[in-house]
Amino acid sequence: MSQAKAGDKVQVHYKGTLPGGQLFDSSEGREPLSFTLGSGQVIKGFDDGVTGMEIGDKKTINIPNAEAYGPVNDEMVIQFERAQIPADIPLEVGGTLNMHQDGGQVIPVVVREVTETYVVLDANHPLAGQDLIFELELVGIN
Repeated sequence: MSQAKAGDKVQVHYKGTLPGGQLFDSSEGREPLSFTLGSGQVIKGFDDGVTGMEIGDKKTINIPNAEAYGPVNDEMVIQFERAQIPADIPLEVGGTLNMHQDGGQVIPVVVREVTETYVVLDANHPLAGQDLIFELELVGIN
């Protein structure tokens, strides 16, 4: 059998958990994830974990946050005056808002704090700062 290598289009079933066992994503009940190895379509640690697998192989990989979504970047946590956010936008701690940049790009942000005078929004990836664990099964190579 051939091993998965950079440039191959692969299909992978996976289950992603945090070190405490909390499930954050899974392909269970869905089509396998399909991507081209080495193309940057998935996080580096996932790419590296699939490289070298053969069809039918199963394994568990541990990905440090540096090879996943990186550490939390404090510069991505921003405080705004409450008046800068339209009154019709619901602000719940833990809720998600979409911020629109000048170029039209939409960035999801998490509401971290709300007071009468200011709001703290976090544009880090929700898994930033987290080490990740994936159970992988390679089901196809094209």
